[in-house]
Amino acid sequence: MHVSHLSLADFRSYARAEVPLEPGVSAFVGPNGQGKTNLVEAVGYLATLSSHRVSSDTPLVRMGADRAVIRAAVVQGERQQLVELELNPGKANRARINRSSPGRPRDVLGIVKTVLFAPEDLALVKGDPGERRRFLDELITARSPRMAGVRSDYERVLKQRNTLLKSAAMARRHGGRSMDLSTLDVWDQHLARAGAELLAQRLDLIAALQPLADKAYDQLAPGGGPIALDYRSSAGEGLAAANNREDLYTLLLTALGEARKQEIERGVTLVGPHRDDLLLGLGRLPAKGYASHGESWSYALALRLASYDLLRAESPLAHEGAASGSGRRVGEPVLVLDDVFAELDERRRERLAELVAPGEQVLVTAAVDDDVPGLLTGTRFTVADGTVERA
Repeated sequence: MHVSHLSLADFRSYARAEVPLEPGVSAFVGPNGQGKTNLVEAVGYLATLSSHRVSSDTPLVRMGADRAVIRAAVVQGERQQLVELELNPGKANRARINRSSPGRPRDVLGIVKTVLFAPEDLALVKGDPGERRRFLDELITARSPRMAGVRSDYERVLKQRNTLLKSAAMARRHGGRSMDLSTLDVWDQHLARAGAELLAQRLDLIAALQPLADKAYDQLAPGGGPIALDYRSSAGEGLAAANNREDLYTLLLTALGEARKQEIERGVTLVGPHRDDLLLGLGRLPAKGYASHGESWSYALALRLASYDLLRAESPLAHEGAASGSGRRVGEPVLVLDDVFAELDERRRERLAELVAPGEQVLVTAAVDDDVPGLLTGTRFTVADGTVERA
């Protein structure tokens, strides 16, 4: 899979941008602040419906504009599709596929798949649990776009439940009469049901990632591992005994019941996937707090490389060579490396370049040509003063 053309309207710094793209490596080179990252951020947004840089859509719309549009022509084998997202801060975003009538943004999920490497990836190792939960959930949705609906359902139920708990906590603190919390049982069931599905998907993902991440780390930092991925659940220690989604549902429902008194006192939901964490081990120690800067970079890159290997392995083979297992895979993700090489020492830079060079489409941003490893030959674009020109 590759993006053959990217069009932007009022996205970030671009009033208009038309960028023809090809398979292989495309490098966007130019001084900082000229809009290189804006281009690859747009491609990433098509894949995840979110930015790797900001948490809301408002900064994505050019100052003075009411909306932004990202449009991309996408090639998958013999199939071509035109996908478009219209970003409307404060209102519902809209999506179109092949110029159809506007639909839900999540309808486009799965058309474009990306694995994005960026300086922000250090937060996977050094940051708070929310960074690692986001990593897991975006990858889950890339594997199975229907999970966008499950995540949305979970967030909706969580919001409703938190509203009820907050009202109960405020009434209690101000000496008011006790609220009727009978509906909390219903919300518990809804939260546990959606949470069990999300939890099951995360556990399956971690099991699939573990060997791939360990292999990738050894490729980037030979002899520096092993690494270990583990899951810490807010539902307690019963996770290991859960064999299926019904077991997970029961585990979450029981944990919610046990935490109810504390939740009412604090006015917030304390149990569920939104409180969990992906634990990263390096050797016999946790990576967070113990890994050096270089080790943390290698760990973050290993997680991204493992994500790419997993998505690629799960995508179907193109018709040619499929019988022998040798053909190019139709759903191979676009690899995006946003200002990554400047952050790496020469050894890690060359090893990463070797590992990503065979990708069907690799998009690279760099401040200067020298930051792009010589192995990554291909198309060069110069980005300056809001323009993108082929070098």
